[in-house]
Amino acid sequence: MVGRGQGVGVSPHKLLMGGRASNRAGNHAGNHAAPPQYPGPGTRGNLRGSSTPSKESPMPTRKFAPGPPKETMQVEWPLFGELSRALALVVSKSFDPDIVVGVATAGVVPGAVVAAMLDRPFYSIIVSRRFRSDVVRETPAVLSAAPGEVQGKRVLIVDETCNAGDTMRLAVAAIVNAGAKEVRTAVSFKTGPYQPDYFGFETDSRIVLPWDREQIVDGELRPNPKYSDA
Repeated sequence: MVGRGQGVGVSPHKLLMGGRASNRAGNHAGNHAAPPQYPGPGTRGNLRGSSTPSKESPMPTRKFAPGPPKETMQVEWPLFGELSRALALVVSKSFDPDIVVGVATAGVVPGAVVAAMLDRPFYSIIVSRRFRSDVVRETPAVLSAAPGEVQGKRVLIVDETCNAGDTMRLAVAAIVNAGAKEVRTAVSFKTGPYQPDYFGFETDSRIVLPWDREQIVDGELRPNPKYSDA
């Protein structure tokens, strides 16, 4: 087991950059050596790889229910930017995607950054529990077609967070069904048991992203009521 890097001043959180098994036609298989360790931008420790393979399986049928209260981690723009930059760097060491696909809505932010730094075309796919809904769905749903450009291509799917992996599994399935040759996954924040191919930060806390804290109401920035307790 590869050792883990130190955090960035928030003790329950661990900064990790991991390259894992390749996901060919939607199935992760085999172990790969961890990418070389290198100093992470803005961190006290090192960004380190993880050799734990990702596992793909059909999304289990279960109800979405809130768990016990979690510590809240407020993410500022500088940290999010550094993680996106580091994520692009670690992906480049072991994978050369033809196309980057961001999981909308929030996954398009790190996805666009990664695509720009890799100089690759960027597309999006909507997979969400909340999009265009007044209530949170029990399970996520694919709400847009996969971009046709993924056919026969190596594709990197990027989201901002992953926990149980329901959203990412649906995104992978949609991209594979659209004819992608190889698919790998990357997230900025790993918050649960699902193992993406690449991730930037691992924590058990609830993540509040920079754009989550405020909303524009009547032309003015107002605190987002969804995170009033954060």
